Amino acid sequence: MMHSEQVKFGTIKLLSQMKKLLLLLLLAPCLVYAQDDLLAELEKETGKETEYTFATFKGTRLANGHSIETKNAGSLEFIFAHRFGAINGGAYEMFGLDEALVRLGLDYGITDWLSVSIGRNSFDKTMDGYFKMKVLRQSSGARNFPFSATALLGGAYKFSPKKNADVSPDFENIDRLSGTIQLLLARKFSPNFSFQIMPTLVHKNAVVQSIEENTQVALGLGGRIKLTKSVAISTEYYYNLSEKENSPYYNPLAFGIDIETGGHVFQLVLTNAVGLTERAFVTETRDDFFDGDIHLGFNVTRTFQLKKNK
Repeated sequence: MMHSEQVKFGTIKLLSQMKKLLLLLLLAPCLVYAQDDLLAELEKETGKETEYTFATFKGTRLANGHSIETKNAGSLEFIFAHRFGAINGGAYEMFGLDEALVRLGLDYGITDWLSVSIGRNSFDKTMDGYFKMKVLRQSSGARNFPFSATALLGGAYKFSPKKNADVSPDFENIDRLSGTIQLLLARKFSPNFSFQIMPTLVHKNAVVQSIEENTQVALGLGGRIKLTKSVAISTEYYYNLSEKENSPYYNPLAFGIDIETGGHVFQLVLTNAVGLTERAFVTETRDDFFDGDIHLGFNVTRTFQLKKNK
């Protein structure tokens, strides 16, 4: 009898809590609208409006890595990234032009603040994909906020080397998987200067423990200076905070020239990295920029609007 009363009491308590939750859910839209109305009245009284910063960077890529920019809802971006061999290869290698590594990618805007991408990189025959979401926006006026923030969650799978003579892709080996988490923080200080910080975490399922850790943390810094209406220079550097003393890898450094030509952005890049996924360029760059192991490359992006903007 006692147990039955306890169950009954617990059921009544649960129903009471559910009623409260349902009431809260019903009232939430009203509270949001009331808050918006209050802010609108406040802006009207103060004579100020919220102005959001846009085009902190012209493209979704700073150089090798990402910028805070995402694609607008319904827009599809085709990305063709190319890296030649090292310039110090000399005339025999045509100063690197005889070699080539590429990444082909598609980036689609699900909403104005969320985009998804898939790509193929010839470096280690890697397939990669990521979600990219705007979290905060720099603004002034009625609402002041000093910077913009975008979160990135990505993954990559290496198909190279083959485990046997079978030519079909090997999806079974989870040791080839890696994942990336990034928080991109940027501020547009003026129409001509933007700066970005990129705290980055890369996890690789399998590594050589004597030279690197499975989970590695890096801090990236980058910036863009606008020279003319359509031309800007950019730079990007990642410092691997988890690098071991006997590591054969170097920190990636890149300098670029961005040229905007109507429907697409052309980026000319000089870098010591050839991989175009975070796993590859943040944790596996084998060339020393200051020893002349510099690779000429470029990124070309073309955007197609698949849905009309509302």
